[in-house]
Amino acid sequence: MKVDDKKKRMLLLATVLIGIALFFGIRHIMSQKVVSKKNLMPVVTTAVVSRDNLIKKISLIGQTVPQAQIDVAAKYQGRVTGVFADLGQTVEPGQVLITEDTQDAEIAVTQNQQAYQQAEADARTTEAQQGANYDKANADYQKALATYQRNKQVFDVGGITQDTLDTSAQQVADAKASLDMLQNQMEGGVMSSVTSAQANAAKAEKVLESAEKQRNDLILTAAKSGIIGYRQVEVGDMVSAGQKLLSIYDNQRLYVDCQAAEQDLPAFSLNMPLDVNIDSLGKLIPGKVIYISPTIDSTSLMYTVRIAIDNAEGALKSGMFAKAMLNSILRSHVLLIPKAALMEKDGQEYVFVVDSENKVSQKTVKSGAKGDDQVEILSGLQEGEQVAVSNISRLRDGLTVRVDSSDDQEAAK
Repeated sequence: MKVDDKKKRMLLLATVLIGIALFFGIRHIMSQKVVSKKNLMPVVTTAVVSRDNLIKKISLIGQTVPQAQIDVAAKYQGRVTGVFADLGQTVEPGQVLITEDTQDAEIAVTQNQQAYQQAEADARTTEAQQGANYDKANADYQKALATYQRNKQVFDVGGITQDTLDTSAQQVADAKASLDMLQNQMEGGVMSSVTSAQANAAKAEKVLESAEKQRNDLILTAAKSGIIGYRQVEVGDMVSAGQKLLSIYDNQRLYVDCQAAEQDLPAFSLNMPLDVNIDSLGKLIPGKVIYISPTIDSTSLMYTVRIAIDNAEGALKSGMFAKAMLNSILRSHVLLIPKAALMEKDGQEYVFVVDSENKVSQKTVKSGAKGDDQVEILSGLQEGEQVAVSNISRLRDGLTVRVDSSDDQEAAK
């Protein structure tokens, strides 16, 4: 009896274990089917259609150039007698840098100075002589006229003969002719001979000024403050006219010349602030746009944008690599979606909209301006809708998808 009870208990236990095994087995199979069905749904990432500013980042690359580079060149051929500037030396405006032999120039100045003094003296002498001649001729005429008038009165009462009166009249005519001749030589109240003498003196003065300038041009001075960055001259050298001897670099302010594409040009304006990054110094330096080329470069098909930066501390050097970044607003307060969401086929643009039940619908849209990561939507979408931005090749109209979420990402990990 005890054996039968034991067999019954064993049979009952086996039945329970089999039942439990069947229960968990069926549950596992059903869960696998659910997971399998879930895994068949495409997983997509979505983005909300929203209104914002459409931004395009414009990157500019260039090099620093000095505000001014002044080349000091010889104007006349000659021998160098002094060099008063070294490489790296700071110079100020008017500072003497180089002198050439001025001996011949000094002689020319002296000769021309004497010629000018002589011409000036001749002009004064001529003016005095012609003035005296005119005064004498005028006095002679007035005297002859007065004599004639007295003789006429005497003749009228029979005191003198006709011949005497005629002689007096002839003297008036001769004096008047002499005075008229001198007056005809006047222009603006000045005798032509005086004008000629004064012109000769003025010409001599200009020749003297030219000689003095030539002498002064043999002494080369700094036209601007800066640093000597080039020197190719020594005392005793024979230099030719136009030969570059020194260069002065003004680095107080530097420029960064960059190239900008035609479509980016509207983003720039004169006097707009634009920071410049100098890689070698690891510094961001404030700058300002001071020039935009009016014409395109025929070789590069780009426009030049010049940015002025301050170098009061002197840390910047000419030729340093520089970059500038500008966030340009292409459109203000427009509907935007990520570029990845926009598809095109057969000339038609479309997106996949995911509704609240994760169901996909294909919508035809019309796009506008394109930024770096986003695109403007002109029609076809409403603010707040969600568009798929990943796994788009697997999507079709009416398909149900699984929207990627933080939980899915954690599960994937």
